[in-house]
Amino acid sequence: MLGSTELKARARQQGIDLIDLGMGNPDGSAPQPVIDAAIAALNVPSNHGYPPFEGTASFRRTITEWYDRRYQVKLDPDGEALPLLGSKEGLTHLALAYINPGDVVLVPNPAYPPHFRGPAIAGAELHSMLLKPENDWLIDLGTIPEDVARRARILYFNYPSNPTAAVAPREFYVEMVAFAKKYEILLVHDLCYAELAFDGYTPVSLLEIPGGKDIGVEFHTMSKTYNMAGWRVGFVVGNRHIIQGLRTLKTNLDYGIFSVLQTAAETALQLPDSHLQMVQDRYCTRRDFLIQGLEELGWSIPKTKATMYLWVPCPINMTSADFALKLIQETGVVVTPGTAFGSGGEGYMRVSLIADCDRLGEALGRLKQAQITYTMQAF
Repeated sequence: MLGSTELKARARQQGIDLIDLGMGNPDGSAPQPVIDAAIAALNVPSNHGYPPFEGTASFRRTITEWYDRRYQVKLDPDGEALPLLGSKEGLTHLALAYINPGDVVLVPNPAYPPHFRGPAIAGAELHSMLLKPENDWLIDLGTIPEDVARRARILYFNYPSNPTAAVAPREFYVEMVAFAKKYEILLVHDLCYAELAFDGYTPVSLLEIPGGKDIGVEFHTMSKTYNMAGWRVGFVVGNRHIIQGLRTLKTNLDYGIFSVLQTAAETALQLPDSHLQMVQDRYCTRRDFLIQGLEELGWSIPKTKATMYLWVPCPINMTSADFALKLIQETGVVVTPGTAFGSGGEGYMRVSLIADCDRLGEALGRLKQAQITYTMQAF
């Protein structure tokens, strides 16, 4: 079967006007102050040399100041923050830094693919923690066998979640820290959707939890909130010993982030809250519009509290791959089948809120015209 990239290329060759809601690729450009900062930094000759392996001192300080403002968590910029070439790079390299072949790694299913592919590349023995809708897509630590927990080295998790858009209460993090301390497991929390939250909801940081920094690290990206996906800037914060291990690996693999991009990222993290409110309002409006439109086609989807995704069940008796294929072939609407995120995603599709309401309305109109509803028969 052709992959999604090949299917999209073939559809475009056939002249189909694709509405691509598959990738988590924000529409539009980075904020103008960020662009202006990058342009100014390009004119500084010293920025064109190799950057420091550990990132510029100024960017690291800005990261820790941002953390203090957002979560009232104080971090040492000289040891507890490390800039990354995007969070995906850091998540995968962390696996290479800390996992030996045969080590047990606990990974959610479904999950953002680097959470399981990074450990797989490192030769880990993966233990899949199946997430279920009846448990609000939260990890159930009680399902992990005792012998597996005792052997486990790392646990990856991600709330607000890609792909399910689930969120976790503070009590969940408290339980996670206690579990990790009991079994001496390194916690890797992906908090890349920390600021895409709606209706007054505020995501929790692992590092807010007493003891969280003792056994964990947390990853962030500039890609989503600041429309900087192509700029490839992220960072990790938390336990200094874990971060030092990742930094040591990276010194042998790359030269760090172009200093110009670090200057631009500093500007992004220092933008006023009005920018954040504008981004949240944009995705909240799209969320409400698409949920209402899908409801008219038979779907009943609870309002998500965060992320830029909807996690939408497929019609009865249709696999996620079959349904995604039907959509692109019959309507030109692209979504991501749930199985792209692991076997636990079967029966769902991830829909990204990366188009304005006019375009989302066009997508809904195409589904209606093709008589694609939640209650439709398989084929």
